[in-house]
Amino acid sequence: MSQVGGLDLRYPIGGLFLVLGLILTAYGAATGANAEMYARATGVNVNLWWGVVMLAFGAFMWGMAVRAGRRDSGARTGSGPGSDHS
Repeated sequence: MSQVGGLDLRYPIGGLFLVLGLILTAYGAATGANAEMYARATGVNVNLWWGVVMLAFGAFMWGMAVRAGRRDSGARTGSGPGSDHS
């Protein structure tokens, strides 16, 4: 997947979600004591929870990009699974 355009799209997508998730999580943690702010959301700190979800998704995307990069580099060098050195 990374050979077509030279850039695996999972890196920038994962980075975007990591940064936005970090900002939203920090905002939710900073405003967590304000019950009035979250009254419309039945008292649930929506910013905190969605920030955590975005962090998890960003980490997943970034991890999949790293995993694909390792697999691609192993295939180019011939040291990946299925290579026969006999």
